[in-house]
Amino acid sequence: MRPVPTRARAAVSGALTAVLVAMALSAAPASAEEPDGVSPAVATADVPAVQLNGHWAPFDRCPVDDEAMLATDGQALVATCVASTSPGGTIKLGNTTATTGATELQFGVIQDTAAGTFTVVPPAGGSIVSEPTAIPGGLLGLMCPSDIPFVTQICRQLTDISLNRVTATVEPIGTPTEFDLTAGLSTGRPIVALPVRIHLENPFLGDDCYIGTASSPIVLRPQNVTAPALAVQRFDPDGTPNATGGAMLRFALTGSTQGDSAFSVPGATGCGLAGILNGAVNLKTGLPSGAGNNALTLDSASTYSAGLTAPGLVKPDAGKVLSQYWHSAGGR
Repeated sequence: MRPVPTRARAAVSGALTAVLVAMALSAAPASAEEPDGVSPAVATADVPAVQLNGHWAPFDRCPVDDEAMLATDGQALVATCVASTSPGGTIKLGNTTATTGATELQFGVIQDTAAGTFTVVPPAGGSIVSEPTAIPGGLLGLMCPSDIPFVTQICRQLTDISLNRVTATVEPIGTPTEFDLTAGLSTGRPIVALPVRIHLENPFLGDDCYIGTASSPIVLRPQNVTAPALAVQRFDPDGTPNATGGAMLRFALTGSTQGDSAFSVPGATGCGLAGILNGAVNLKTGLPSGAGNNALTLDSASTYSAGLTAPGLVKPDAGKVLSQYWHSAGGR
């Protein structure tokens, strides 16, 4: 059996990964009246709702059945589940500032205990599930007025609120990387790199209007502006809280303010037929925008990480046991 401090660091590492990843977006609010940190679900067609019992509740999309998670032995490789939410904040991209949409972030983390490295394992549907947020001013704010004739014609048609409305949804465009455990325990240092894109939706913009692409994503590197409070909770395999024992260990990091003002933002692509509106959107919003001209601020975050209390006791099957426990709490 490995020493408790090593196991604790493994579990904390997962929690800290989510703390910063969640900042990159905003999230479904977690209130003080919800002791397990369960916030209103952000549902999508690709992410089925699962309700887990007790302290397992925040981890309803943990990729416990991923091959890499199942293969962890509990000694050389240790797996944890991570979930994070934030009540919101603002994001500034070029000349446009908007409130962040409700977003939930979940993934698994595998720690290589010998190398001291961490690998993020996203769920099948992606780590981030984000609600759309309205862009202030809608399409009028994004590209009107304009001296481009065909854009001017569109602007004249935007008296209809439904035609003017523009929603923006933050989407993952890759797996989080560059996790730094010590940065997560401190302030002022980037903890994780999160590649994302922003989907702009409006009838005139079409279905493929994005800020950020797979080859040129927005890479957010959030950091703690204020230090989070840390709590440790024990629970049984099925999620029932057990303060005096329990095969599972959960870490909670709450109450920190987080942000990033060092990321750059590429220009919009795919806006309008054959990208004909890219230039109008980029001109009005000031895109592409270099580092220092953009900012993300989230006022608080609630992050949870759960793993086996003593993974070394069930080696080499720790990953399989973690999966069994998750399913016993109601996971499909």
